[in-house]
Amino acid sequence: MTGWVYGFALIATIASVTYGAGPFIAGFLGMESSQNLTITLAIALILIVTAINFGGTKLLGRVAFFGFVAELVGALIVGVVLLTTHREQSFGVIFDTSSITAGGTSYTTAFMGAALIGLYLYYGFEACGDVAEEVENPGIIIPQAMRMTLYIGGAASLFITYALILSVADIGAVISGENADPIGQSLTEAFGAGGSRAIMAIVVVSFFSCALSLQAAASRLIYSYARDGMIFAQKSLSKMNPKTGMAPTALVTAAALPIIFVLTDLFLPGGIFRLVAFASVGIYIAFQMVVLAALRARMGGWKPSGKWTMGGAGMLVNIVALAYGLFAIYLMLKSYGIEGGSFVDNYIVLVEVLIVIGVGLVYMLVSGAHRKSDAPAGDAMKK
Repeated sequence: MTGWVYGFALIATIASVTYGAGPFIAGFLGMESSQNLTITLAIALILIVTAINFGGTKLLGRVAFFGFVAELVGALIVGVVLLTTHREQSFGVIFDTSSITAGGTSYTTAFMGAALIGLYLYYGFEACGDVAEEVENPGIIIPQAMRMTLYIGGAASLFITYALILSVADIGAVISGENADPIGQSLTEAFGAGGSRAIMAIVVVSFFSCALSLQAAASRLIYSYARDGMIFAQKSLSKMNPKTGMAPTALVTAAALPIIFVLTDLFLPGGIFRLVAFASVGIYIAFQMVVLAALRARMGGWKPSGKWTMGGAGMLVNIVALAYGLFAIYLMLKSYGIEGGSFVDNYIVLVEVLIVIGVGLVYMLVSGAHRKSDAPAGDAMKK
């Protein structure tokens, strides 16, 4: 079930990232953004990353690394420039409530909404584990890669976020909605039209790199589940090209499904936002399914014997991680509610979660797929 939920969340995330990239690509190309253009650019981006993924794991690694470096360097440069030449707020502004409660708004509600920033910044590090089967000595390398992703990627994300907050001249205007694009305004004022376009290029590279990695992860998940006999069409989906190290049918599936998601916006305006709303919360639900299973095993006496463990702190970290994850899921579900909105607007994410999990449970029970895998489980299962 974890893989089922995670797989759908990855597919939804690919659609979300590529569709979100559309306006930025249009801006970089000097084109006026529109619904049809955004859809066209999103599909084009999906096809481009699919072609690169078909090129094999070596090409994927090179392109993904270039994207990572471009993102990191770009974030540092933008952050330093904003802090040194365009700082409008004091460094203590993050402790200022900005009179948010003046209009009767609950401070707790506002704080919980702001906490979503952290949930989205520290996100995606699990991608390191998606390629564990292709890494030598994964028991050591994967945990190290995850920690470096959190340390470096997280620090860079916090830095650029802090710099952007400090560069906003009138935070009250942002809160009231008077300034609907504070980031764009700050970047234009700090870098000018030409500089803003260069930053736009970095943003486009970030979207591209993200979509590329997400699709690679999704195709590997589909392939591995098919290989282990866990899903339908397993014979076709489990075919592997030994020359490139890619599963062609699984990769095509990881391209076709996001394209279908994107195309729904043609027939149901705003439909894609409802479909991809499941993306973030789905990822966190998949995380917590693993964390909960680990906690259950620990309470049953399981002692991790892998090459990398947390020792005596493992149980405490497990409990804190589960509490954090459940709170994150609650915040995400709550954040989509709109005061006075329709049932669909307020509960669409919850409905999508229930549908994905419900269909997965029915398929699992009817097909008995969960009993077919003979994949190694290490010491985490009773013999």
